[in-house]
Amino acid sequence: MASGGLQLLGFVLAFLGWIGIIISTAMPQWKMASYAGDNIVTAQALYEGLWMSCAMQSTGQIQCKVYDSLLKLESSLQATRALMVAAILLGLVAVFVAVTGMKCMKCMEDDQVKKMWMAVFGGVIFIIAGMAALVATSWYGNRVARAFYDPFTPVNTRFEFGSALFIGWAAASLAILGGAFLCCSCPRRETSYPPSRGYPKNAPSTGKDYV
Repeated sequence: MASGGLQLLGFVLAFLGWIGIIISTAMPQWKMASYAGDNIVTAQALYEGLWMSCAMQSTGQIQCKVYDSLLKLESSLQATRALMVAAILLGLVAVFVAVTGMKCMKCMEDDQVKKMWMAVFGGVIFIIAGMAALVATSWYGNRVARAFYDPFTPVNTRFEFGSALFIGWAAASLAILGGAFLCCSCPRRETSYPPSRGYPKNAPSTGKDYV
């Protein structure tokens, strides 16, 4: 029962982490500027994400523009996109594999060892997905920090960490933690011996022969 509870907890955490990775990838707030230079009357904040850039006007309206060409983007942004998309796809595979190996499911009940190994394999895929998302978000955040502290970067073009980065870090951590819990359900090698049976002792010979 304890291992089953740990397995369920791991799947829930990893699944929530996978959902968080999807949300983080879709959000445009990967980096944000609190002001837009001298044009502070018409734009209060600027956001940039993996797929679009947005500007929030003083009236509260948000206008977003999708990046026109993939080839015009920086190679680092394209790599970040690829890592996040790979994390989402790996998480999708991990969901199906881990569900197959869950003890509460009816699949593969005839072979409990293989069933447990499926859960472990799903946990490993969740860990890989979480690591991909963690590398992508950390790499992007490092670029934002380096540009912010670069003295040659104009003040009105400096960006800070956006909310999508924090969601991505938290989601990647949940995916890794949940995958680790799933890996804890690894079947242990136990050698089972048949129970020893007591054999009746030979009765002492009384010297009497029975016909």
